[in-house]
This record gives sequence, C-alpha cells and structure tokens, in this order.
Amino acid sequence: MTTRTGLFWFNHDLRLHDQPALWRLNDVDRLICVFCFDRAWQRPNDFNTKALGLNRQRFLQQALADLNQHLQHRGQQLLVVHGESVEQLATLIERFSVDIVARSEHNGIYENRQWQQLKVLFPDKTFYSTASHTLFCSDDLPFPLDALPSTFSQFRKQVETLKPNRPMATVDQLATPPEGLPTNEVVSVPMPEEGDFTGGETAALAHLDDYFSSSKPADYKTVRNAIDGWDNSSKFSAWLAQGSLSCRQLASRLQSYEKDVTANESTYWIYFELLWREYFPWSAHCSREKLFKADGTRGRPRRRCYYPERYQKWCHGNTPYPLVNACMHQLNETGYLSNRGRQIVASCFVNELGLDWRFGAAYFEQQLIDYDMASNWGNWQYIAGVGADPRGGRHFNIDKQTRLFDPDGEYIRRYDGERGDWGGLDSVDAADWPITPDK
Repeated sequence: MTTRTGLFWFNHDLRLHDQPALWRLNDVDRLICVFCFDRAWQRPNDFNTKALGLNRQRFLQQALADLNQHLQHRGQQLLVVHGESVEQLATLIERFSVDIVARSEHNGIYENRQWQQLKVLFPDKTFYSTASHTLFCSDDLPFPLDALPSTFSQFRKQVETLKPNRPMATVDQLATPPEGLPTNEVVSVPMPEEGDFTGGETAALAHLDDYFSSSKPADYKTVRNAIDGWDNSSKFSAWLAQGSLSCRQLASRLQSYEKDVTANESTYWIYFELLWREYFPWSAHCSREKLFKADGTRGRPRRRCYYPERYQKWCHGNTPYPLVNACMHQLNETGYLSNRGRQIVASCFVNELGLDWRFGAAYFEQQLIDYDMASNWGNWQYIAGVGADPRGGRHFNIDKQTRLFDPDGEYIRRYDGERGDWGGLDSVDAADWPITPDK
C-alpha cells in the first residue's frame, strides 16, 4: 500500500480552529507542518526598513511557540525553517517524497509568486490553496473579482447582506510526521511590559471569550476613536493579522452576541469594521503591484519627495508636533497604535512633512504587530489620496485632533510627546546647505 505524505505551509494562518486548508490533508499517512522564516524579512528594502521589526518578531515567535504546543497535543510538531522559502520547501518536498502541498490563500504578490514557483518545480504534485483569511470566498461575492467596486462604500452595499462562511471545527487529529524529519525548539519570547498582547491562538481565543463576555461590544462605537486605552477598541487586529484568530470565528461570535445579548449600532459597527478589513484583501488581489506603486491603485500622480531628516524625525517621534511624537513613541515601544493615532501620523507624514507615503507604509510594516499587508498599504493609499478614497485623500488638522482626543495632554505626557525638535523640520536646505535660524 502506498504511503501518502502531505506538507502544510503555515503562513498568516497560525491556528488550528477554522483551518480549511489543513482539513484538505486529513487523509494523508504522514504530514509535515512547516513555517518558513524567510530570509527576505530581515533584509533592508527599498524603503529604508526591513519587513520584520523586533516587536513583530516577538509577537510572531510567541504565536509559533503556541502553535507548536497545539500541534504536539495532536502528535505533530511545527518545523520552523530559515532561509529562502521556495528553496526550503523544495528541499522538504524532495527529501520526504511529498505528494500533496497545501496552504491558506494569500493575497500578497510575493507569496503567490513563491507558490507558483513551487508548482512549476513540482508539476506532478497536488497543490491546494484554500481561502481562510476572509469572511467570504471569491465565489460568494456578488460580482466577478475583475469588477470589484473601486470604493469601500460600493463594496459594502453589495456584500453587507451576505452571510459570512461559518467557521470550521478545530482540527483534532493529524497524521504523524515522517521519520527523519528534523526537530527544532520553538521558543517564545516575552513582549515589552507595556504590551497587553501575547501572540498565538490560545491568547486570541481567550481574548475573544473575554470580549464577548462583557458589555464592550455594545459600547464599541462610543469609544472606538479614542487614541489610547486597552478597552477603547476591540484589539482583535493583531491576532487577525497573524491568523491566530479566524475572522469567521469572530463574526460568528458577534452574531451570537447580537442574538443572545443585544444588537445595536455598536455591534453593527464591529461588523462594519470587519467589512473594511474584508475589502482590502480583495482589492490587493486585483491591484497586485499597484498596491506598492507611488501613484497607487488609481494611478494618480502625486508630488512626493524623500527628505531623510524629516523621515527620521517622524520615525523617532522628534517632530514639532507633540501628538505625533507621542504616537510614534508608543508605536516604537509597543508595536501597537490606535486607528486614530495611525490616521494622524500618516496624515502628518503625507501632508505636513510632504513625504512619499510608501516610506511611511513600509515603516508601519516593520513596526506594527498587527501588520496586515492589504490593510496597511491600502489604508496608506487611502490617506495619501492614491487609493480607494473617493475624496482624494485625508488631511487631519493636528491641533484639532489634539483638542478632541487628548485635551488634557495625558496621552502626550504618557508617551513623552513634548520631546521633539522645536527648531523646525529641516536643518539643511534643498542644496544641502545648513539653514541659519532667524536672529
């Protein structure tokens, strides 16, 4: 009897609940569960950053350690390999005579190129790629993907009445690893003391239970714009981004809350935000390389520059704007920033500092523990006026935002926002000559 070996490539789906792609391998005799720590994540990129900053890496390592524990309870293990993903996976496929390769669908152009490379290298193998990062599958949408609405409002109106796919049961049984598979110790690391986030499925599901066992969902809309505070937003984004929490599981719990507890404008707004999150992956799927182009998905030319001094001051929270400084200090220290804070610092980056929005988006990619490719780059395009915003961009008045969201200066004091460069944005002019302050 022929032994069939499967390989599951974990990526942005670090969980065992609602894991349809892993279910595709429920009939193999041997199974390899692997995560690729891609070497490219640590290389400097074109935007003066790297993909994986320290806080993101810590959060990821916590999730991998947690996933490994869940797999061990089912007679499995998580193999973490380091290097070029295609090269590492190809080595495993060849060495262990893998018959079937499966993964969750990804909307990233680089991740899909890697997937296609593997399919070209192994045309005789079976490859499964299954949707698990969105509420709906492409076949559920009431329009073909090449006719995706160009704005979120148009998208929402067409999908709002659709029922999200129900989450699948947690995978309880898995085939054992093949003999000779390397073993490795997946070590978790603590987050900074200020952080309330712990990576992984265990923490994600615990937070899901805590949140929907409280009155917070019924009050969400009244506090969602606060600039700080653990209870002032749902805080699901980090676990959704790394796939430790299924968005369909979240939607299911929300529906149960509305049925059993209450349904009001706030609970609707949680689903509204989930639909925003839903729009960006489909948009990224359609826009492909345009998601990272200066002119955006709409091809709108925008004046842009790169002032190294201004960029560094923004990154380190050393601008003339205390609220912006406080936000950037919080981001750098904890790997997290509220939605309101992100809008303020992004608007400052694009409008007050006149910088190329892509450098800001890349810095967020490096720093945010809840970095999600589609949402991050899509939201930056939105602020810069080159993406899905029909108004052509957003400009937030920093003084007004300070009065509205930090009237007593508590947030600015907490994150040392007054520590900034009050001498101006530039110490040199366009010709690189020192600027002499007015006497």
